[in-house]
Formats: sequence, structure tokens, C-alpha cells
Amino acid sequence: MKIDILTLFPESFAPLNESIIKRARESGKIEINLINIRDFSLDKHKKCDDYPFGGGAGMLMSAQPIFDAFKSLNATNAHVIMASPTGQTLSPQLAKTLAQKDHLVFICGHYEGIDARINDLLKPQEISIGDYVLTGGELPTMVIIDCLARFIDGVIAAESLDEESFSSGTLEYPQYTRPQTFEGLSVPEVLLSGNHQEIAKWRKEQSLKRTKTLRPDLLKEK
Repeated sequence: MKIDILTLFPESFAPLNESIIKRARESGKIEINLINIRDFSLDKHKKCDDYPFGGGAGMLMSAQPIFDAFKSLNATNAHVIMASPTGQTLSPQLAKTLAQKDHLVFICGHYEGIDARINDLLKPQEISIGDYVLTGGELPTMVIIDCLARFIDGVIAAESLDEESFSSGTLEYPQYTRPQTFEGLSVPEVLLSGNHQEIAKWRKEQSLKRTKTLRPDLLKEK
């Protein structure tokens, strides 16, 4: 998958050079390119924002630098995405759909937002990562990329995806590793039994119990 990111702050994306995403990039499963919107500003000071017509607080990102940055890409068949609190809420199902795309272009807003004509011209899919507002689109863009990357073949072992939180509509069961006893707390005996049928049953029960306690809303949706 090819991912192009249009942003005013390319340095914000350093986390995409770490851990699982780094390995996916090194193996060629994901290609990520950062495009600095300022490079396309026609202003001599590389200014990319201006006051909103009609007044109001803050500044808006101008359409011209963003549009010209997009035009510089070979993005004829790309799927364009913009992180926005007004968008569809990110979910595993949405992430799986995005993971099937060959080319994604992310537009990162900042300040008070982006001139609405970018939406009219590029028609991005707007995606929200929650009911709150951040200072810019860089963080939610990284969240979306990290989430969808896990569903690209070979990035994460398939069995790891099957039993994690939300994969079956419930939260994941608690897990343990060595030592067997730590600070007086022991690993549940069933996990040491070697009885895979009983272990599976225990995990299912714990998953349901945890969901009822922490996220009962997930059960109401089923």
C-alpha cells in the first residue's frame, strides 16, 4: 500500500518510523511519503493560512497550497482521507476496508480547519477518531494509519487479530506471562492446565465479563 500524507508538520510523523510500522515499511508492505504543504505556498513567506471570511476565531488553512500539493502526486486513483470530528467514527470494520486500498492520501488540517473548497474539490472521506477536537490532523492521521496497517496482509499475524478487543464485538480477555506469581498475584490455574477446551471457555467468559463491566454499550449494539 502507498500512503501519501499532506501536512504542515512532517516531523510530527516520527512515530511511523518505529516498531511494527517501521518493519512493515522496511519489508515493502507499506510505503509512506510525507509532503510538506508549505513547499507549495505561493506566498514569499510560505504562509499557508489566513483569516476566515465572515470573521471568527483563529486562522484557516488556505486551499491553494493543499490543492497544489495534491496535484503534485500521481493520485488519479487514490482514496483521499481527512481526519475530522465531523467524520465517520473509526472502527475495525472501516480500518479493514481502508486496508484494501492500493493508494491513500491523507490531508492533515491544522489551526481552525481547512478552507471548505478542498472538500468540494478533492471530496475526501472524513474520519473521526472520537468525539473531541485536537490541535491538528497529524495525530489522528497516525492513529488511522496505525489501525488500518494492522489489517494489511503480513503486517500482523492473522491469529493475533482474531481474538483482540472489538474483533468479535467484545473486549479481549486478560492475559498473563512469566513469572507465574508476582507481588502475591498468581496466574489463573486454568491457563496452566494444558486443557485447551477449558482455556477457550475461560477466555470467552472473561471476555464477556470484562465487556459487561467496562463497555456494556458494546453488548447493547449486538
